[in-house]
Amino acid sequence: MLSSLAADRARVADLDAHILFLERSLEELKSQRQPVLERLDSYKYPVLTLPNEITIEIFMHFLPTYPLCPPLTGLDSPALLTQVCRTWREIALGTAALWRAISIPLRAQMLFKHQLRLSSIWLNRSSCSPISLDLNEDVIYPLHGTELLSALMLHCARWQHLNLRHLTVPLLRMIQVPMPLLRSLDLSLIDFNQDSIRAKVVFPEAHLLRTVVLNDHAAEVLTLPWVQLTSLTLHGVYPQECVPILQYTSNLVHCKLALVDDDDGDVTVPDITLPALRSLELAGYAEGYLKTLIVPALRDLRVSESFLEPECVETLAAFISKSHCQLEELCVTDSTPESRDSYRDAFLLITVSFGRSTWYS
Repeated sequence: MLSSLAADRARVADLDAHILFLERSLEELKSQRQPVLERLDSYKYPVLTLPNEITIEIFMHFLPTYPLCPPLTGLDSPALLTQVCRTWREIALGTAALWRAISIPLRAQMLFKHQLRLSSIWLNRSSCSPISLDLNEDVIYPLHGTELLSALMLHCARWQHLNLRHLTVPLLRMIQVPMPLLRSLDLSLIDFNQDSIRAKVVFPEAHLLRTVVLNDHAAEVLTLPWVQLTSLTLHGVYPQECVPILQYTSNLVHCKLALVDDDDGDVTVPDITLPALRSLELAGYAEGYLKTLIVPALRDLRVSESFLEPECVETLAAFISKSHCQLEELCVTDSTPESRDSYRDAFLLITVSFGRSTWYS
């Protein structure tokens, strides 16, 4: 009993001595750590010594070129810049241009509230900057589109580039509001029926609008200030549907028409003159359509061989002669290898190339 008591007392003494040793060692390590921390605090990373203006320029090159939109989250989002360090976060949050291009894909019901919240954050961070919006509406959840558009319309005076895909006509009617800064519109409509076009959709006060891309439904339901456009793309339209639009687009410089042929062979398309047009692309198929266009300023033509058949070279020569244009570039898409030499031989003063159509009906 006495020997056990003596052993425990000796063990406690040893432990106390060891604790004292460790405490002294810990104090020594702390004293060594402090100057290291002070040196780290005083160290300036080279990138953080740059003027804010240069850092902002680097940030802008991190993003897609405006008006292209980065994702709301992830490695390609400007939100990543706010997570690197405090300095970068302050600079990023204070740079409105980083948040002016907003892409909102409505693909999952469970994520909608999160997307709506992030969109509101980006809109607030963009301050008074003109904005680019890329909205891909989900057919399954049209109520989400209503809620989102209601929030976006609070900023309609700042809309500069608008990309609305898979939108319904009722949602489109919501945004018949003044858009004084709008320069480009890319719109495709779905859920289309004849009842929906009884009243046309008009965008009032879009005086800066110059570039427009429409699918067939949007081209039929939408009324725009056509005369001020300089670039127009129509997808999946019948040739006769182009007439009420092209007859007012006298200032067009660039035009792409992806056409579908009308089964009614009795439909006659009148000649259309586009005096300022310099580049034209025709895709899809519409027999005889090329001969209806008179384009005296045309310099660049990209046309599917289906528009030229059956006498391809003769059709092109007649088109050039009728328009009195000085064509410089000719690209015949979806051509047969056997026909290519005939184009080169017939148009020696024109740069002739061949490729594939960028659109299929």
